[in-house]
Amino acid sequence: MKLYYTPGACSIGIHVILEEIGKPYEAQSLNFKEQEQYAPAFKTINPKSKVPTLVRDDGSVLTEFPAIAYFLARSNPGAGLWPEDLDAQARALEAMDYAVSTMHMQGFARIVRPNNFAPNAADEEKVKARGQEVFLKGFDLLEKALAGREYVAGRFSIADTALFYVEWWAAKRLKLTLPPNCAAHLERMLARPAVQRVMQQEGLAA
Repeated sequence: MKLYYTPGACSIGIHVILEEIGKPYEAQSLNFKEQEQYAPAFKTINPKSKVPTLVRDDGSVLTEFPAIAYFLARSNPGAGLWPEDLDAQARALEAMDYAVSTMHMQGFARIVRPNNFAPNAADEEKVKARGQEVFLKGFDLLEKALAGREYVAGRFSIADTALFYVEWWAAKRLKLTLPPNCAAHLERMLARPAVQRVMQQEGLAA
């Protein structure tokens, strides 16, 4: 398999999953500052021009964080990344979808790229403020979901890699103070050997 990623992007969560599985894979970094995601060679692989992008062993391409995470977990049952209990599965999907589709795409994206959401430059500060509101509300909800738990589905699962990247963005990129359960979850994730290997591979400071 081959993962296309950008250092520190949401693809870091999929990168962690691959390291947790422990099977051989190739990782190819894309430089978004140089707009390599729009280069013809990559658009042939993923016309969405997005990461994460996973090229599977049969040559087929899988895109979107939840789909890739689910595929990797279910196709590698020995790694124990997918809960066995039905309720835990539902909680894992609930948390992962919320982190990706709401906190990331509706919150963080507005904070760092307000021009993508504002009809004109004069509205960008309002867009950023709305993004921060969505992002912070997300951590209030995750704080409750993590109450009394080390991991969101009870034990480590693919959902925790989605929580990890939004927590890391908040603490390291936006310099926000995470609520206690989220802060503890981030530290727990950063202590995992797979996460440490990925941070080193992507050239990121914990």
